[in-house]
Amino acid sequence: QEEQWLADAGLSTLINEDSEDIENVVLLSTLTRTQAEAVQRRLDSYTLTLRKKNKPPPRDVRDIFNSPITQIVECMCVCNYGCVSYSAVMAEHQQGAPKEEFFITDVAYCEQAVIFFKQAKLPQNNIQRRKEDGTLPRVICPKCRLGVTHVQDLSHADMKKVRQLALIDMTALCDLLELEVKRHKTVKRKMPESTLFGVPLSTLLENDQKRKPNTSTPLFLQALLSFLEKKGLDSEGILRVPGSQSRVKLLQQKLEANFYSGQVSWDEVSPNDAAALLKKFIRELPAPLLTAEYLNTFSAVRDITDLKQKLHMLNLLILLLPEPNRNTLKALLEFLSKVVSREKKNRMNLWAVATIMAPNLFLHKAVPSRLTEGAEKGQAEKAADVMRLFIRYQDLLWTIPNFLMSQVRKLNENSNRRYQFYDRRIKNLLRKIHADSREKPDKNTSETCRRVKIQVGDLVSSTMEYQLNISSRASDLLAQFHCQFLPQQQAIPAPTAFSVFSAGEHCLDPDTHLLDLYDNNPGGEWVIKLKPNASRGL
Repeated sequence: QEEQWLADAGLSTLINEDSEDIENVVLLSTLTRTQAEAVQRRLDSYTLTLRKKNKPPPRDVRDIFNSPITQIVECMCVCNYGCVSYSAVMAEHQQGAPKEEFFITDVAYCEQAVIFFKQAKLPQNNIQRRKEDGTLPRVICPKCRLGVTHVQDLSHADMKKVRQLALIDMTALCDLLELEVKRHKTVKRKMPESTLFGVPLSTLLENDQKRKPNTSTPLFLQALLSFLEKKGLDSEGILRVPGSQSRVKLLQQKLEANFYSGQVSWDEVSPNDAAALLKKFIRELPAPLLTAEYLNTFSAVRDITDLKQKLHMLNLLILLLPEPNRNTLKALLEFLSKVVSREKKNRMNLWAVATIMAPNLFLHKAVPSRLTEGAEKGQAEKAADVMRLFIRYQDLLWTIPNFLMSQVRKLNENSNRRYQFYDRRIKNLLRKIHADSREKPDKNTSETCRRVKIQVGDLVSSTMEYQLNISSRASDLLAQFHCQFLPQQQAIPAPTAFSVFSAGEHCLDPDTHLLDLYDNNPGGEWVIKLKPNASRGL
């Protein structure tokens, strides 16, 4: 298990005797002290369980962190993560006791937990927990000057790095919270001869993308949720009132045979039957929607005392999900949120929806249950509580924390400078040049001019000049682009179809302060192009 964990975290080279130290330094140099300690614990556990005595021991992570390069990077990380400011925010928050909770993402979640426990300010649960929806406060995430990054804003290459770093931070956080992170493997099940039910999500998407490119969730699930949103949101007891078993079975057979041919009529379908079919579709997936590896960790979130630490854990776990699972879960939660918003008509509040839907996600035949007799109720309550957090805070949970984005930027920067590690003399020279350049103030910082590339398919391929100042945002850059190019090109799609990309990969938040982005990465390339979902309309 430790070997698999190191592989998933991108650190398998630590136990490979033929590996180069460079690969280890590049990734490990981005870690905080608590994250590095979590890696060390996995390495120690791996070393103790080696069966071959003649196999050389793995490289000690402390040896890597004692190198001059990583000492400098570690100091930079500690300074950049701003633990003092976080402590101040926490103190101010507890003094004022506001109704809102502040969700800080600039500091690694495991480092926040260290501060939390050092200050010994664990909340006392003297008040009996109630099931009303009002017990969940509003959570505010302060927006940094580089904007908010959502999951869909990053390239696949950067998301892979995010998942590796999220796994390390999640494991470190579990160590601090004393949560078990043992991962199960999916039990192999016989695949049914079906086109919709019991088919892996990846297979469904692969088949659906041949019919509709760029689709992110199964077409069948899209159709089912679309029908329920039109016909079932105001239906009293939707999701709670069971449908007719005979009608549900007959509907499933019709959909299996005729869904892709377009010969299925939804006019006579009962919303309750469709809701029952939705729950059955999720239950019959060959692997849990939350994956066999992390299903137990999702369930263990209920044992965490502090709400923000629960959200920290869920945020990291969602980033660890495979893309098909994450997108499918988001589509489901968006529908459930709409059901809760119509509570006055359908009599389904947040707790009711969470209680009914939780077993479909948290109980699965592919993951053997070891619950003792009488423990099912407690497990169901845990699952419902986590499900409630899913629905209420889904917008927050599908964003990438600022500290992970900072680590990815540092990882990309170190990867681009790998040649420095080969020769110590070159490395020291470049470090001195870099330090000297930092000491010289840039007189034109507020008057920087950037050349921005524009890509709109075959319609426009050009560049434009943009003058940066302290208040310049990505939305201002798009506004200048609209004024210069859209009146001249009638064939270009609507302005809302465009966005600004950093290095052609990272879709920027419209509120991103461009001067801060430039200072963070002066050599980065900015491109204005169609959003991926907008390009399908051309």
